[in-house]
Amino acid sequence: MTTQAIVFPDAREVRAAVGEAEWAVREELAAAYRLAARFGWTDHIFTHFSARIPGIHDYFLINSYGLTFHEVSASNLVRIDIEGNVLYDPLGRGHNLAGYVIHGAIHSARPDLTCILHTHTTPGVAVSAQEHGLLTYLSQQAARFHGHVAYHDYEGFAFNREEQARLIRDIGEHRILILRNHGLLTAGGSIGEAFHHLYFLERACGIQIAAQAGGGALRRPAEAVVAEAATVYWRGVGGTYTERTWQAFRRELERNDSTFNL
Repeated sequence: MTTQAIVFPDAREVRAAVGEAEWAVREELAAAYRLAARFGWTDHIFTHFSARIPGIHDYFLINSYGLTFHEVSASNLVRIDIEGNVLYDPLGRGHNLAGYVIHGAIHSARPDLTCILHTHTTPGVAVSAQEHGLLTYLSQQAARFHGHVAYHDYEGFAFNREEQARLIRDIGEHRILILRNHGLLTAGGSIGEAFHHLYFLERACGIQIAAQAGGGALRRPAEAVVAEAATVYWRGVGGTYTERTWQAFRRELERNDSTFNL
């Protein structure tokens, strides 16, 4: 049996079909997928990044079912609506139901959020399985999330649409959600913001597992110091700090990857 190669759709045709505003989001979201692949944040074909289409509250983009993050490109993302209906699918492969249940729930309830990123990395799942969750006092990477993390209990594979109401309840007004025994989720007003959060959340989880594995007593800074670190971080979110960080990520990708925007 021979494997079937993934053929990129004609980017010019897709770009003409979706318009410039959607195409720009497609490029940004594809960049996030490829960066995640470079950083080793993938779980084969089983996690999802999504982004809202500008000006249309009920439409968002998500990965084509069965593609690895290395294979996602601007032209093969799938446009779906809040109900999970496929609206435009250049590859004709559809999307994963679990991705829709999680992402559709949050997109439907949080019009302030443009992008939602979800991972199943080993450090992220390991921290999600710990009773105390993320130890925000443990590192500078973690301190930025102090007071800004929500938790959602594990309910099995996310195929049940009834879980959506509980996801909405649990994330509340937060942009960081740890899904217990499952993984990490970050959201933002832009793709760059959501990726920025995810980068430091993944780093924080990796540091936590490494520090705990060291076996020694863990230092705890004063509560006021940790709280101030979070205040400083969130004060800069969405501004020049976020944009320059995302542009640096994009440059890193573009030096090594020439197909994400096809």
